[in-house]
Parts: sequence; structure tokens; C-alpha cells
Amino acid sequence: MKIPATVITGFLGAGKTTLIRHLLENANGKRIALIINEFGDLGIDREIVNGCAIEGCNDDDVVELANGCICCTVADEFLPVMQGLLERDNPPEHIVIETSGLALPKPLIKAFNWPEIKTRVSVDGVVSVIDGPAYADGMFSHNHDAPDASHETPLSEVFEDQLHAADMVLLNKTDQLDNDAVNQLEAKLKKIIRPGVQVIATNHGNAPVDVLLGLDAGAEDDLDARRSHHDGEHDHDHDDFESFVVEFGSINNPEKLEQILINVARDFSVLRVKGFVDVVGKPARHLVQGVGTRFTRYFDRPWAENEQRQSRLVVIGESGLNKKEIIAAIQMAATDKAA
Repeated sequence: MKIPATVITGFLGAGKTTLIRHLLENANGKRIALIINEFGDLGIDREIVNGCAIEGCNDDDVVELANGCICCTVADEFLPVMQGLLERDNPPEHIVIETSGLALPKPLIKAFNWPEIKTRVSVDGVVSVIDGPAYADGMFSHNHDAPDASHETPLSEVFEDQLHAADMVLLNKTDQLDNDAVNQLEAKLKKIIRPGVQVIATNHGNAPVDVLLGLDAGAEDDLDARRSHHDGEHDHDHDDFESFVVEFGSINNPEKLEQILINVARDFSVLRVKGFVDVVGKPARHLVQGVGTRFTRYFDRPWAENEQRQSRLVVIGESGLNKKEIIAAIQMAATDKAA
């Protein structure tokens, strides 16, 4: 019997990691292995998952593929990791793969037909997580001023590819929208997704786990039905996007930092900010996450005894970000300048 694998896709900040935590917290003893892929040099999502101390979720059950998109590193990174999981003495009962927010799901699904793993694992389903407020704000809209007929933008192409591959769509963060907006977004999504794919409105990814992990789609067997803007391309790259890490000292004032980050996101069109911050006098690290100008932050776990207390944030945006000015603006939040 093949081991089922669930692919969690969705654009930057849609709530994929929150959904992963929901799955792990409600797994009811099922042995789940988690593969996390991030765009950028700093592995934040694995740290978020490990920081929540979920019972039964061991460090060796969480594998991180950082600094790239899984759709571009299938042969070099993904397949060896999958083989390692499958060859364990006590292999997982289910594998959950969280792609980076910029990954195209179809090349990953296609990899499940590789001889090395085809007979042992199957894609139970592809779950696409949608940031409801970002979708409502038009983040993924086409560029109607473009001279070509397609009007596609890098964001709209990735967004639609993630939807076209889906077996289930979670319209997430609906607590930030009214009922009319939710209904309108659901209607828009149904015009994009494949027939029969269900859209579920969620907050914090709180969909039923038995449904999410029981789609039984065999996605690798119907690839032709999952169209992509990049079908026929030999290679796919992410030259349209870039990321970098900003390091700075301890801060006294998280509120001041948040306002600086909001200003940076607005002034420099930053898509995503996430990371951990050291707050003076606090025993726990401060988790900061932003999508556009919307930010959340909280203390997620105590700093470990031998852990280096440091402030590090990943900044992601379309190519051409003014890295020098963004770093300078964020570093203003350091203790001696933002007290």
C-alpha cells in the first residue's frame, strides 16, 4: 500500500505553516513526516513548527529544504529526502509537504512518477491556501495595462498555477472579511479552479484534518488536467522575485518595529516579512510576520539556554527591491534608535 502525501501550496503569507500546525496538533497519533520548503536563506517555518512543541512531532520528522523553491530542486533535494523517509525502519504513515509561497506545484506532483518513489508513495491531494484579505485587495490581479494580451503578472501566474493544481482550496483568514466578501471571493475562485474542487472558508487553516488528509486524489495520475502557465517550459526560475535577510540588534519597542515594517512594506512594495526578534528584558523570542502592510507578532517560545539571542528577518518581494534602504530602515528599530 502506498504512503499518502499531501502537498500544501499557497502564496507567501497565505497561512500554510498555520495549517501545518493545525494538522499536526490534530493528527490523533498518526505518524506524519513534514517537508518544509522556503524561498530564502533563513528557515523560519521549521522554527515556527518546532517552536509550538506539538506532542509527537519530533525534530527528525521535520525536514527543511531552504534557499530555493522545491519545484526547481526536485532531483537534487526532494527525491533524496523522500527516499530517506521511505527507507526508515518505521516510515511515516503520511507525508505533508509545505511548498514555498513561490513554488509551482505541478513539477513537484510530476516527481511522484519518478521510478525511485512511484511504487511507494502517492499524492493524496494538493491543498491550496488562499490569503482572503490579500485576494480581496487585488494582490493577485492581472496587469490590465500590459501591452500583451495575457495581462499576466508574476504574482498572478504563480497564484493561478497553485489554484489549477489544487484538489481542495482553503479560503483562509475569513475572520478578516465580511460574509459578502467571502461569498464574492468564493465565486471568483470557482471560475479558476478545476470542476469538482471544493472551496472551504477557514480561519487559521481550521479545516477538518480527516478531510485534508483523505482526498485520495492520486494527483500524479491526472497531470494533464492540472494546467500551468509554465507547461512546456524546460526550466522554471524565480528571477521575478528576490529575498534577503536583515540582521539587527535587540529592540526595546516591538510596536515601533512593527510601524517601521509597515512603512517599509508600503514604501518599497515588500510582499513578505517574517522572522524572530530579540526584545530587551523578555525571556521569549518575538515572532514577526507580515503580508504586505498587515502584520502579526507574538512571543512564541522562550530562548533556549544555549541559543544565541538575535534579531533576523527575511524580506521577500519582486526583483528590484532597494535592499540598501530597506535594511537601513529596519535597522533603525535597534535598541539605541527606537527606544
